[in-house]
Amino acid sequence: MYKFCGYKYRSCEDIVEAVKPLLKKNNCILTLSDELINLGDRYYVQATATLSDVKEDDKIITKALAREDENKKGMDKAQITGSASSYARKYALNGLLGIDDTKDSDATNDHGKSNTKQKTKPKKVKKISEDEILEIEKLLSDTKSDKDKFLKWLKSKFNASKIEDLAQVDYAKVVSALSKKKGD
Repeated sequence: MYKFCGYKYRSCEDIVEAVKPLLKKNNCILTLSDELINLGDRYYVQATATLSDVKEDDKIITKALAREDENKKGMDKAQITGSASSYARKYALNGLLGIDDTKDSDATNDHGKSNTKQKTKPKKVKKISEDEILEIEKLLSDTKSDKDKFLKWLKSKFNASKIEDLAQVDYAKVVSALSKKKGD
């Protein structure tokens, strides 16, 4: 997760990297593609995210659109298209993988239109399952990781004091980090 202008956001690359261990474990392939389409007098990048089950020959497909800016200061046309592609791919992945982007600037920025008197209830965060807790504990054991150090890292990175406090949306990131350590 990156921080820019006071907002936190995920990149397409972060999402893909986090999901790789799960793809391997479940014999799946994730592909991303783009297509330029013309709607009216504007061009859009249409990103397609496809999750394919290798054994079952099943696919799930989602698409997302992002409009190219006509001009963006400091960017050439290729960079403008690349930026729209990254944005569309990220949202195609969010839809495909059920990623809640409420921490993303697009989801939280009201551009000064909010009523400061209005109070909103915090969203209830879905925690990881018992099987996922066991998977993390197994990875800790397999990598001979120091559990106290791991819990400190978990607290600092994901605000979870215990493994069972980990939010579902952060599970893939933790598994990815531990899997990398396993590969070392």
